[in-house]
Amino acid sequence: MLQASDITYTYNGGLKLVFPNISCPTGQHWLLLGQSGSGKTTLLHLLAGLRTPTTGSVSIGGTDISKLRASRLDKFRGKNIGIVFQEPHFMRALNVEENLALTQSLSGQKVDKKKIHTLLDRLNIAHKLKSDTSALSQGEKQRVAIARALINDPVLILADEPTSALDDKNTREVISLLEEQATAAGATLLVVTHDNRLREQFPNQITL
Repeated sequence: MLQASDITYTYNGGLKLVFPNISCPTGQHWLLLGQSGSGKTTLLHLLAGLRTPTTGSVSIGGTDISKLRASRLDKFRGKNIGIVFQEPHFMRALNVEENLALTQSLSGQKVDKKKIHTLLDRLNIAHKLKSDTSALSQGEKQRVAIARALINDPVLILADEPTSALDDKNTREVISLLEEQATAAGATLLVVTHDNRLREQFPNQITL
């Protein structure tokens, strides 16, 4: 489902990163481990189509996203890729429901408020539907960020350091939540992290 072949990326200063080939079948859950500075976030951006590889290709569901033009890539990413960033960023002028509706709209889909309500309820945060995102706790923001990543039924979920600032209990809860929701959606999950606590939870692993 997710295939990355012969990927390299060269920064403006000349630093070149060479990444391993990646093959993650549909519905599987993977852990990508690497220390700070190993290029984890750069690789995640390449897999998400937020950066273009210098060489090589990234294919999602048979579509080579490295060959898509900007407008088509934006629509493809919005429909097929859900991203949970390390620090959740929301539109401050919009409440929780409106942020999720915006995600639907930007991907070219019709706003479906029933779907938004159902997903938030599944994540036990439906009571925050009309809340300002700035008023949410860190744990609530993470759940809304997961909801945003799932709202368009992506085939691929990418999570960037989702547990880096969490204690052991919350780490287990967040990873369980990601895996449960990915399984429910039939999506491939790739967690990118330097958190060695997660090694035992993922039989499928890639190391940078």
